[in-house]
Amino acid sequence: MELGKKIRQLRGKAALTQEQLAERIGIGAQAVSKWENAASMPDIALLPRLAEIFGVSIDDLFDLTAVQRMNRIENRMDIEDELPQEVFREYEDFLKGQLQDETSHKRATELLAYLYWHRMQADARRVGTYAKEAIRTAPGEKTCQWMLNMAEGHAVWDWNLANHHKAIDFYRQLVKDNPGVRLPYAWLIDNLLADHRADEAEALLPQYAALPDVNPILVEVYRAHIALARYDEPAADRIMEQLGEQYPDDFVYLFEAAQYYARKCDYDRAISLYERSFALETRRPRYQDELMAIAEICEIRGDYRGAADTWGRIVELLEGEWGITEDVELQHAKREQARLLMKA
Repeated sequence: MELGKKIRQLRGKAALTQEQLAERIGIGAQAVSKWENAASMPDIALLPRLAEIFGVSIDDLFDLTAVQRMNRIENRMDIEDELPQEVFREYEDFLKGQLQDETSHKRATELLAYLYWHRMQADARRVGTYAKEAIRTAPGEKTCQWMLNMAEGHAVWDWNLANHHKAIDFYRQLVKDNPGVRLPYAWLIDNLLADHRADEAEALLPQYAALPDVNPILVEVYRAHIALARYDEPAADRIMEQLGEQYPDDFVYLFEAAQYYARKCDYDRAISLYERSFALETRRPRYQDELMAIAEICEIRGDYRGAADTWGRIVELLEGEWGITEDVELQHAKREQARLLMKA
């Protein structure tokens, strides 16, 4: 339905004349008449007030389908760091309502997770800001340290807080329920290795390797990380070196090898492999993972100019290959580049 017709319909339901609606908005009655006759459109700044008067959402004014509304919700979260509280509540209510629709259930659950994660990220930034200030004020106290750990993912020394047994239990059940699906195995093995539960990871590897869509390179990479989890670094190195001889120009090998050596703090080798991986990537548009890793390594080393230049490459990638002009990722990349240029 056209916006003008929708306004006429909603005005009728609200039992308002054109003059009464115009008065409540603070405009002339002739403007409302023009809207309803499709001679003009309301200024975008008036839409929130119109929605408020009619007791509907802005999306309701445009009579969007459920799919269109979900697309708009996702797009808005992609381009804004934080949603106003009333918008958050509107999206939350709409998405929860879609859970009852079988055709919308999957997308609605994904977007509800995204919605809460989006708010969590905004709240985590606030936690980080105030917790750091509190710690600077009283560095000998640990009142806010655990909050900072949770907000920014800092290391936690206490094993009972740092281990991943809840994640492992979840993914173990997911594997049991979906024995032919690859990703749950990978997520389970990742968490087992993070806790050095090498025997359990190794026991899963044959099942993972037998799946039809598993890359054999990844199986060997996992063997290397299982060796590392057992603190057998020479054995792990041998596996990675053999892979390099067998797949010297394979994108999957190059990326996984770069990650392997970055974890070992062999930064020169990691950067070289990340650069080769990025250069040989055939997909377009390319992802930014390799460049982000290079920027992190440069910053760790105190090479702030190199880190800023790499974030500049990420900006070029997002704008050039992805065609992004306004997006949270692009805004973040530009902020990181500016921050590092200041440090340089």
